[in-house]
Amino acid sequence: MKIIIAGGGEVGYHLAKLLTKESHSIVLIDTRAKVLSRADSELDLLTIQGNAYSITTLDKAGVAEADLLIAVTASETTNLTIATLGKQLGAKKTIARVSNSEFLKLRDRLDLRSLGIDVLISPEELASKEIIRLLRRSSFSNAFDFEFGRLTLLGVYLTNHSKLIGKNLAYCKKYNENKNHKTIAVERKGDAIIPNEDFVYQENDHVFFLCLPAGIDEIRDVAGKTKLEVKNVMIMGGGNVGYSTAKKLSRRKHVKLIESDAERCATLAEELSDTLIINDDGHDVHLLEDENISEMDAFIGVTGNSETNIMSCLVAKNHGVKKTIAMVENMDYINLSQNIGIDTLINKKLIAANNIFRYVRQADIINIAGIHGLDAEVIEIHVLENAKATKMSIGHLQLPKDATIGGIIRNDEAWIAEPDFQIEAYDKVVIFALPESIKKTLEFFS
Repeated sequence: MKIIIAGGGEVGYHLAKLLTKESHSIVLIDTRAKVLSRADSELDLLTIQGNAYSITTLDKAGVAEADLLIAVTASETTNLTIATLGKQLGAKKTIARVSNSEFLKLRDRLDLRSLGIDVLISPEELASKEIIRLLRRSSFSNAFDFEFGRLTLLGVYLTNHSKLIGKNLAYCKKYNENKNHKTIAVERKGDAIIPNEDFVYQENDHVFFLCLPAGIDEIRDVAGKTKLEVKNVMIMGGGNVGYSTAKKLSRRKHVKLIESDAERCATLAEELSDTLIINDDGHDVHLLEDENISEMDAFIGVTGNSETNIMSCLVAKNHGVKKTIAMVENMDYINLSQNIGIDTLINKKLIAANNIFRYVRQADIINIAGIHGLDAEVIEIHVLENAKATKMSIGHLQLPKDATIGGIIRNDEAWIAEPDFQIEAYDKVVIFALPESIKKTLEFFS
């Protein structure tokens, strides 16, 4: 595919990094020479310095032959303009990044496709949904449901309370006699491991399971975690992510939201009638104590400052809050969550890039779940008729070594993948794969 990416910030750069690993023809456009110099030196692509909403620049990038134009600059107005122009100039499909959630709510009414905009992506809205998912499965670092929970991806850090520590995977099958779950990957010191029978679990391993509904409590038990019901939530930061999260949570939870800007607080108070809005910058520990932080079940730091979010979550942990989530801008921070004592760090731009990535795939992809702390994906794919995966059992498929099949959904029933299982056409299969293996792995199902 020929793909043009307008905007070389973290979303655009991460997308370019993912796509170049699959031999796509990539053109990256940005106004900043420094950004393009980095991309030139690290990635196999063509860079063009200029404004992507310039028709001359788009023509130079070959927009008339583009299979996909992705506009992910920092300005949503610019992105909408680029997508509209790009479609008129011949791009087959366009994606635009926006911040204003109204565009998402009113996209059908606005008929954006008639303007040339095929897909809208909001990093803020995606981050908010990620936070809600994490709170729903509050014992875990990662949580993602496939097919309305028929299969669930869960991530958990192993402590010395876990039954798995010091035992190999083969031995630990005794904890999974009903085959309700499967370890699909382990992150250890930044490296991704697909475990075999001899793999030995260690303390601080970040383990990713795929499970049936009955397996959730089993995983919680073997990981040594207790079930936490989240009722009281404190959010620091009243921007788009904080607002969207509070709006979703306040229907069922007691929510307090701290925001430093008085004018923004007034707006939030009008729109979030079920949320207690507090005007403060949140740096004052005494304020947090006065607002009964120790009685909170969860604390979420989503200001525009990564360090503030991290520090406020650490304060919350120090006051006994069980679940903490911090939003960070720097992708390098993502792997630090366990080391510094925060349950989960999220990056809205990384979430957005992974979400956009699924629109690039030629295969029939239904869902993609990014994994916190790992450059890897869990993908739900629709198996096509006569696909290679339907010709032999899972155990005889020679998948790339950095990929594994986690589970299968057929009609309304789900199974954890076993070597003797036979995949059929039209099944939905959930796989784990590192970036280098994704393209070859998907070929088995299409």
